[in-house]
Amino acid sequence: MHHCTVVTHLSSVGALMPAVPYKVEKPWGHELIWALTDRYAGKILHVKAGHLLSVQYHHRKDETMHVLSGELILRTWPDENSDPVARPFRAGESMHIPPPTIHQIEAVVDTDVLEVSTPELDDLVRLTDRYGRP
Repeated sequence: MHHCTVVTHLSSVGALMPAVPYKVEKPWGHELIWALTDRYAGKILHVKAGHLLSVQYHHRKDETMHVLSGELILRTWPDENSDPVARPFRAGESMHIPPPTIHQIEAVVDTDVLEVSTPELDDLVRLTDRYGRP
């Protein structure tokens, strides 16, 4: 009987999310936003080999990333005046990037990253950007 209750509950709340998925083209590759609610967001980042995301931080956005395929280098800075600490991440490895950690991702090869975060997708402060974005 408990199983039937769970199935009924899932069928009533497990509806499609019509606003997702959607793709956002970026100079370094693209993002596929596959979930977006008032409590969380889910993306797959496809970063082309040799490309970098901006050096950035977030005021509120808390994110965890899991490398699905490829290899990347995560750089973090203790503060804006420090040298970065670089660490490689390969397929199967995860990283947590809490606010306001200054960070940057570089793809060593074409890399797909699953990102789950709080929903503040516009909470982004870019410190430097290879592609000239503000």
